[in-house]
Order: sequence, then structure tokens, then C-alpha cells
Amino acid sequence: MSKPPLHPISLRMTFEEKANLERAADGMSLSAYIRWKLFDPTSPPPQRRGAFPVKDFRALAQLLAMLGQSRLANNMNQLAKAANSGSLPVTPETEAALLTAVREVAHMRSLLIEALGVDVMP
Repeated sequence: MSKPPLHPISLRMTFEEKANLERAADGMSLSAYIRWKLFDPTSPPPQRRGAFPVKDFRALAQLLAMLGQSRLANNMNQLAKAANSGSLPVTPETEAALLTAVREVAHMRSLLIEALGVDVMP
């Protein structure tokens, strides 16, 4: 079941009023906090968003650097086109290149999971 569309509204307030609102929201998005206070203040408050979802900025930077230096996306696209056209020869070199790409993607995935502090099932 899909959610009904949301329609934005605008509210003007002073700097101090906005600061007070953000303080009262205590990490909750302002939209969620205002909606909760107006329409359902007797229920428990919605979940708060994490201020710093990245657990390890160094690992994330390493991953981003690896992605920036690689031609992985382009190379994978070329391999997919060749495979779809039937022009990709299955040679030991091709197999080795594909296995290397798989290992590199798996390594980047591990770094990203570590950097974001995500728990995943093995």
C-alpha cells in the first residue's frame, strides 16, 4: 500500500524561534517533529535521525578514492555489452579480469559497510 502524496508548506520564523524548534526536535527532522506535535502528540515521538551516520570517515574516504581512480563502471558496461552481443571471448585472461573485478567490488562493499557501521548477515 503506497503512502499518500505529501504537500510542502512554508513557515516563516525568527532565528531564535527556529533554534528553539530545532532544540525541541532533538535530532528529529523538523518536518517529522512538527507533524507529530500537530497531529499525534500523545503517541511516542518518531525516530530521530543520526547526526553522524558515518562511523569511519577514513574508510569511506578510501572507498571514494578507489571508486574515483577506477574505471570499474565503464569497464563493467563494456563487458556487459560484449557479453550481450556474443563478442566476449571466454579466455583465461577474461576470466581472471572478471574475478579481479568481483574481488575489488567485494572489497569496496566491505569498506562501505565498515564506514557506515552497518551490521549485515554473512
